[in-house]
Amino acid sequence: MTLLEIGYLSFPVLLVMIFLRAPIGLAMMLCGIGGLYLATGGTNMFLAKLKSETYTTFSSYSLTIIPMFLLMGQFATLSGMSKALFRAAESFLGHRKGGVAMAAVGACAGFGSICGSSLATAATMSRVALPELRQYGYSGGFSTATLAAGGTLGILIPPSVILVIYAILTEQNIAKLFLAAFVPGLLAALGYMLTISVYVRLYPDSAGVREPVPMSERLRALVDVWPVILVFGLVVGGIYRGWFTPTEGAAVGAAGTGILALLSGNLTWKVFIESIIATATSTAMIFFIVLGAGFYNSFLALSQLPQELSSWVVGLGLSPWMVLTLVLAFYLVFGCLMDSLSMILLTIPIFFPVISVLDFGMTPEHVAIWFGILVLIVVEVGLITPPVGMNLFIINAMDRTTPMTETYKAVMWFVTSDILRVVVLVLFPAITLFLLP
Repeated sequence: MTLLEIGYLSFPVLLVMIFLRAPIGLAMMLCGIGGLYLATGGTNMFLAKLKSETYTTFSSYSLTIIPMFLLMGQFATLSGMSKALFRAAESFLGHRKGGVAMAAVGACAGFGSICGSSLATAATMSRVALPELRQYGYSGGFSTATLAAGGTLGILIPPSVILVIYAILTEQNIAKLFLAAFVPGLLAALGYMLTISVYVRLYPDSAGVREPVPMSERLRALVDVWPVILVFGLVVGGIYRGWFTPTEGAAVGAAGTGILALLSGNLTWKVFIESIIATATSTAMIFFIVLGAGFYNSFLALSQLPQELSSWVVGLGLSPWMVLTLVLAFYLVFGCLMDSLSMILLTIPIFFPVISVLDFGMTPEHVAIWFGILVLIVVEVGLITPPVGMNLFIINAMDRTTPMTETYKAVMWFVTSDILRVVVLVLFPAITLFLLP
C-alpha cells in the first residue's frame, strides 16, 4: 500500500472514530501516529515525532494568546459587562417590535468583542437576556434561537480564538485577520436583527413590546458600557496600531478585564481561582486538539495527500469559484456534525493548499484572509445548525422548559441569514478586505 493510499484510508478511519464518540484530539493523534508507523515501517520515526511535536506545540509563543483571551472572557463575565451591554441595547431597542431580541443580539456582539468564544458568549448572555425575553412575552423557541445565533458572534467579532488558530495554521497576520473580520461581524449582527424584524411580523404572537425608556436613562445605560469600549479599543486598536503584539494585547486585555472585575466587587480570591482553573481546563482541551492535529497533519504532509489533492483539483479544470463553493458547502454539511475548532484543525491543512493555488484575481495574502473569514462564518453556522449545533445545546440547558424542536424551527431563520451573508461575501470580497492596508 502506497503512502497516498494510506492517507486516503485515514479519513474514513478518523470519521469512524469520531462517530464512535472518541475525543477529536485523540482520534487525530491515533490516526497520525498509526499513519506515521505504517509509513516508516518502524517505531523510531513516530516516537521521535512524539517527542518533538509535543515540545514544539506546547512551546509555541503564538499559542500563548489563547489562554490570555480565554482568561479575558472569564473576567469579562465576572465584571458585569454582559449585563451593562444588554441594558444599554435594550434601552434603545426594547420598545420596538422584537426589540428585546435585537438588544440581545447587539449585546452578544459587544460581549463577543471582549470574549472570543461562542459558547461562553451564548452561555453568559442567556443568563442575562433569557429572563427578560420571557418576561416580555417572547416565545420559548424564538428566545432560545435568538440567543444561540447571537452567541456565534463571539467567534466572528475580534478577538477570536478560532481566527488565531487559523492564522497559525496558514501563517497569516493575526492583526489583519482581526481587522478583516470586523465588517463581516457587524453584518452578521445586522442580519440577525433584520431576521428578528421579519420573524416578529410574520409571527406577531412570538414577541411582546416593552415601554420606551426615557432618554436620560438611555444615556446612563450607554455610559455604563465604557469598560467594554475601553478594553476592545485597547486590545484590538493596540494590536492594529503596533503598540504591542497580539499575544501582548491579549495579556493587556486579560489584565484590564481582571481589574474591572475586581473593581466591580465580583472578583474574590475564590472566584479568581475558579477562573484560572476554568481557563486552564479550556486551554488544555484546545491544546490537546492542536497536538492531535499536529500529528495527523504531519502524516498527511508525509503522504503528499494535500499536494496531490491540489493537483487533482487544478487538473479538473473547474473555475476557482466553483471549487470555493464546493469547499464551503463541505464546511456547512460537516459543521452540523463537528465542533468548529476540530473542523478548522482537520481541514485547513488540506483545503488551504487547494485554495491558495487558484486564481481569484487577488494577492495570495488577500485570498488567505478572505478564505479564512468565509470558513469562520460557515463553521459558525454549524454551531446553530441541527442536529449537533453546540450553541443550541448550551441554550437548551439554560431553558429546559422549551422543547428542542421549537428552537430548531426558529433557528433556521438565522441559518438562512448566515447563508445569504456568505453568498454576499463570496460575490464581493472587497467587503471583507477594504479595511486592510
